[in-house]
Amino acid sequence: MPRTYPISLILSQRPCLVVGGGSVAERKVLSLLACGAKVKVVSPSLTPALQDLASKDKINYRRGTFEIADLENMFLVIAATDREEVNHRIATEAMARNMLVNVVDDPPYGNFYVPAVLRRGSLQIAISTDGKSPLIARKIKEELEERYGPEYGILVDLLGEIRHDILNKITDPRKRRELLEAIVDDETLQLLAGGELEKAKERVINAYHRSRSKP
Repeated sequence: MPRTYPISLILSQRPCLVVGGGSVAERKVLSLLACGAKVKVVSPSLTPALQDLASKDKINYRRGTFEIADLENMFLVIAATDREEVNHRIATEAMARNMLVNVVDDPPYGNFYVPAVLRRGSLQIAISTDGKSPLIARKIKEELEERYGPEYGILVDLLGEIRHDILNKITDPRKRRELLEAIVDDETLQLLAGGELEKAKERVINAYHRSRSKP
């Protein structure tokens, strides 16, 4: 099996299709909505949660079975029905149109896998086994959940603001690099690991101002 290439897709306002209306499809729909995607769902029936989303126009729902026309203008497709032959047909048709397609519980039939993901705000840690052992990926994710708490997401947001400021105000590439390296060091990460979020934030801000003041 060829090695995969890990990426992070920007799905904001992108049209995405989920075929299936069960609990697995529900999880996929929720993860797509969380990324700002425009989601269409095709299925003869929906879980109560998906039905609620449809009634609130949070998703575009077509009651029925998959048709090739459902693929029109789609950026990403997830085949999540309980029928293998239907999922395989969806994947074949989608890939023939150069679309991204994931087949739930049978990823080799698509062209991308969905990794186990630990989310802490803008910080995301993805674990993939190329579809060989989702159980191992899940166990590693559970271990990482204990190591990286919500405070990491908060610090990442702060670092993002500082980085944006550096890129806008500093034109010298060498100075940029020095500033970016200065605002995060081992001691900052140790403070964060110890739950000292405010001290870590203070250290980052102070390091930034000190570095900015240097000639």
